Amino acid sequence: MLTGRVHRVATALADLDKPVIACMRGAAVGAGMDMGLLCDMRVAGRSIKLIEGYIKVGLVPGDGGAWLLPRLVGTAKAMELLLTGDAVGADEALRLGLVNRVHDDEVVLERTYDLAEKIAAAPPVQVAMIKRLVRSAESVDLRTHYDMVSSHFGVVTAMEDYTEAVAAFGERREGVYRGR
Repeated sequence: MLTGRVHRVATALADLDKPVIACMRGAAVGAGMDMGLLCDMRVAGRSIKLIEGYIKVGLVPGDGGAWLLPRLVGTAKAMELLLTGDAVGADEALRLGLVNRVHDDEVVLERTYDLAEKIAAAPPVQVAMIKRLVRSAESVDLRTHYDMVSSHFGVVTAMEDYTEAVAAFGERREGVYRGR
């Protein structure tokens, strides 16, 4: 079940060239928390309660929580959250880096859309390449990362978006990033 279904969703999110932003409110327990962690960014409502509750029902994290959590909060804190099943509220989630932003529940969806629109206004090839570079940095050494950066750099500096962005920056006007 995990490999055939759940892991396919996680892999699809990781492979997607577009950034994925989770808008989270209320309780996100076990798989709900892990699905949020699988996203590139997370915007939370003040009511958020993040809980890796697998231990409380005699399970192990099946949705990537044991892989994702240490990368976000460090090994010791990940072990604590995974082994206790303790809840993390909005302020602590922000402090730990589990979420990027916290807003009142009434406006969290609108603020999430604002963030998505800002990113969508950026040059799409560069956005995809940045996501690819950040994600691959989790599994390659620094020298390999630099090789990837060099090849991506060569591609984007040959694009019209780059030329326009540099000109707009030099002239202090809105450019390819559409004034965001």
